[in-house]
Parts: sequence; C-alpha cells; structure tokens
Amino acid sequence: MPPQTSAAKTLWAVGGYMMCSATLLIGNKYAVHKLPAPSFILWAQLFGTAVAVKTAHMGGLISHLDALEYDKLRAFFPVALIFCATIFTNIKSLEYANVETFMIFRFSTPLCISIADYIFLGRHLPSARSWLCLVMLLLGAMGYALTDAAYVVRGYMFCGLWYFIFCMDQIYLKHVTSTVKMESNWGRVLYSNLLASLPLFFMALGEQEAIQNASTEALMVVMVTVVLGTAMSYYAWLARSLVSATLFTILGNVCKVVSIGINVSLWDKHASPFGIACLMFCLCAAYFYKQAPLRDAPADLPK
Repeated sequence: MPPQTSAAKTLWAVGGYMMCSATLLIGNKYAVHKLPAPSFILWAQLFGTAVAVKTAHMGGLISHLDALEYDKLRAFFPVALIFCATIFTNIKSLEYANVETFMIFRFSTPLCISIADYIFLGRHLPSARSWLCLVMLLLGAMGYALTDAAYVVRGYMFCGLWYFIFCMDQIYLKHVTSTVKMESNWGRVLYSNLLASLPLFFMALGEQEAIQNASTEALMVVMVTVVLGTAMSYYAWLARSLVSATLFTILGNVCKVVSIGINVSLWDKHASPFGIACLMFCLCAAYFYKQAPLRDAPADLPK
C-alpha cells in the first residue's frame, strides 16, 4: 500500500521508479545477451505487464481497474504511437552517434521540457537555481561522455527526430495523467502497455529463429524483466502523476547515471576517476533541482 501523505507518496513513487528503472536497464542488457531478440523481449515486457495486471485484478489482488473504453483507448493510443516512434528513432540515432554522445542529447532534454512545461502544462519557468542545476546536469553528462569516448555524431536528422519525439512523449504523457480520469494508476499501466504491445508483436515476428532456440535460462531471465517492467510501469505512471514533466525527465536521467554506476561495478568496462566525478556532479545537480510550481496553484499550498 502506498503512503497516504502527498510528500511520502511522491517519495515512495519516485524511489520505486528509480530503483526499477536502473535495474531493468541492466536486466535488459543481460536478457539480450542470453536471447538476441530485443523486439520480442520488449513485447514480452509490455504484453506480459498487461496480462499480469488483468490477472491480478481478476484474482482480487487489484481492487480497482479501468475497463477498456473507447474514449480512454483513444486518449492512450497516441501514447503507444509515441512510444514506438521513440524506440525507432532511438535505435536509428545510435546507428549514427555512440552511446556516450547520445547521453549528451538525453541530458539536454530537461532544458527544452522545462519550457514546454511552462507553455503547455501551466507551470512557472524554473528558478535561477533550477536553471543552473539543469545546465550542471548537461555539463556533467558532457564531461563523462567526452572522457569516455570521442564525440561522434552523424545523421542529425534522426537525432533531431528522437529529441523532438522524446520531449513530446514526456509532455503528452503528463497531459494524459492530468486530463484522463482513471479509477486507479493500474488502469494507466494496462492501457499503455496493452496498446504499445500491438505494433511490437509484428516486429517480434522477425525474431522467430532466436526465440525458438532460446534456452530455459534465457526465458527465465525474460520473465524476470517482465516482473521488473510491470513494477517500473506502475511506479513510472504514479511518479509522473505527482511531479512535473521536467522533474520526471531528470529522474529518468538520474536512473541512467545509476545504471552506469552499476554497469561499471559489474562489467569489465571501467570509467575514469574524472568520468565518475562527472556522474557524481550530475547526481548533485539533480538533488538540488526544485520543480517549478503550477501557475494557478493557491498561494497557501506547498509548492
């Protein structure tokens, strides 16, 4: 059961999201190593989450769950489209830019999303301190990336498309949480994962050979990622409903920093001391960031 107070509930949701997101990234890396079928793994996580939520509701573990309704399906349909478009442009961008360079693109997104928060979602612009924190996040990511690998980027069209679609994704999903009335957070999990799994099913059909040759161990690893994916989806939607789109994006970036830290600890690749210091710099910047309040929030309410 989540805590009842607003501050505790936010902390609980944010903590759960960050823990699940950081571990799922490592889990996915191991799953793809065991089963080279990334589209199938992602489809299994999305469809498996939808099935798990529906089964839990039928078994009485989830008391309230939204039924599939046309108006809600219509509102969540763009979520699935944007999700798939983000995945596609992400993959295409990584064909032209290395992972470290792509990290710089990702860590610059809060600067754009903070302005979109102001234009579309009714929030104030960040304070001077928060603007400084956003710039520090970007500088820390650049410091890590430029010491870890050369800055390599070609095909700016795909990088630009990914950037635009990712920012639109963060804004639209926050819009959905604010405007589409759901009986419970599990309803958002069901709708988003079920709809997004449909196009990925056809992508996974091209990986039949790898799936047929999968070992029992590989399938068990995929099942673990399904469990992690279900938990992350729940916490992500809950956190998204409680914080601004900009802060949620920053949390996602911090998860990447944590994942890099786990990766450095578990695998052969080790970052330089300066690179690790840059990552710690990012974490400090994220800690001191304060989300901008809503413009129409009553003055006597906490911001």
